[in-house]
Amino acid sequence: MIIFGIDPGLATVGYGIIDKAHNQRITLVDYGIISTPKDFKLPDRLVIIEEALNTLFDRHRPEVIAVEELFFAKNVKTAMVVAQARGVIMLTARKFCGKLYEYTPLQVKSALTGYGQAEKTQIQLMVKMMLNMTKLPGPDDAADALALAITHARTSVQLNTNFI
Repeated sequence: MIIFGIDPGLATVGYGIIDKAHNQRITLVDYGIISTPKDFKLPDRLVIIEEALNTLFDRHRPEVIAVEELFFAKNVKTAMVVAQARGVIMLTARKFCGKLYEYTPLQVKSALTGYGQAEKTQIQLMVKMMLNMTKLPGPDDAADALALAITHARTSVQLNTNFI
């Protein structure tokens, strides 16, 4: 089963793709980022995200998509533009694949390390180990997207209440 993880953003969208075999083994398929130029207008940046995701979805044909749930405390303006990007991401994902799930950062940290307050480096080390990578995944947004995909792979579908 191809699982596609997405770490939403406007300037940078992280993506991570894994394959979960019937024997529960997970392997790395692809990962990276989608970048949008800061000097572009918001609608144009959203179009870039949508088109890049459509290309990646067509290439990798995910069966499940896992998206990070957003949490913001301080900057409302940043939260609003990232939420708009997340809306485009979720709409594009839903159109391609009806199986869309969301996970909080706490759920991801707990699934990978067993500790909800794990540091970013701890998450990257676990992703590296679980996917037999030779180096830490990066940039951070791509590593987070891989962690989301792994979280979904390790979550029982029968017990999963994160379906959206």
